[in-house]
Amino acid sequence: METNQVLDQYALEAQRDETVLNRLVKESKGMILRSASKVCKRFITDSDDEYEVALMTTGGATLNASDLTVSTSSNSSAAIRSDRGGGTVNVTRGTYDTTGVGSPAIYSTADITVSDATLSASNSEAVVIEGGNSVSLSNVNITGSNARLNGQSTQKTNVLIYQSMSGDASEGNSDFTMTGGTMTAETGSMFHVTNVTTTINLEHVEFNYASDSDVFLDASADSWGTAGKNGGNVTLNLVDQEITGAILSDNVSSVHVNLDSASTSTLTGDSYVTSFSGDLSRVNTNGYTLYVNGVAVN
Repeated sequence: METNQVLDQYALEAQRDETVLNRLVKESKGMILRSASKVCKRFITDSDDEYEVALMTTGGATLNASDLTVSTSSNSSAAIRSDRGGGTVNVTRGTYDTTGVGSPAIYSTADITVSDATLSASNSEAVVIEGGNSVSLSNVNITGSNARLNGQSTQKTNVLIYQSMSGDASEGNSDFTMTGGTMTAETGSMFHVTNVTTTINLEHVEFNYASDSDVFLDASADSWGTAGKNGGNVTLNLVDQEITGAILSDNVSSVHVNLDSASTSTLTGDSYVTSFSGDLSRVNTNGYTLYVNGVAVN
């Protein structure tokens, strides 16, 4: 049997047997460290946070994973991650947990799809998308607790969509899609978009909101990009979807809301959108004001 076939068989056995998995990681330690050093462009040892990233693709590669139990505890150690050069990641079923600061369950600089899985990040955003990349979740239960800010972050949020301009991620429009499942924010807003243009598609998702924030979506300038040009530009598509919370955008940002006839929105604060498509009677203003392109519509 050829070497590649042996490795493929070894990897398949590792998915089912933790003992085999541990042996594979131990025997592949040198390769893992060399790959991490190449990606990070510096020498990496097994004591560095970067060594503990669980599933990662880079350089346009494709990674398929299923039925895994994954956990990381170091800082900056996402459970599912991509890096420079992007690629494609497909994850089905399994449990993916992180406990380190700045360690989201998913960090995407690629196209990442996850279905029928459970994910949690106890000291970070649940999901981060950088640059012109995407995350698609189907029937996923995901929780984030962004109680401690990390790096340049200035806002606590559950899903951060941004462009850092570091060169790690391609520029362009990003995309977040979630169908079914549950998303829980233990701290902060549900979504924060900055220095990037993105589309957020939500269909029949159950949201559990943090007690310390009344914001569903915040599109605004943050610490990345050029001042005056670093807002967040969002198209929010809601299909058979209930959302609760304020929608905010500053003077360098925009939010375009498309609400279908089966969706509802309940405000928990004055909200500011650039355009609104749908039946305004499906919006429960709840004593607050909805502004569309600067004009109060209720």
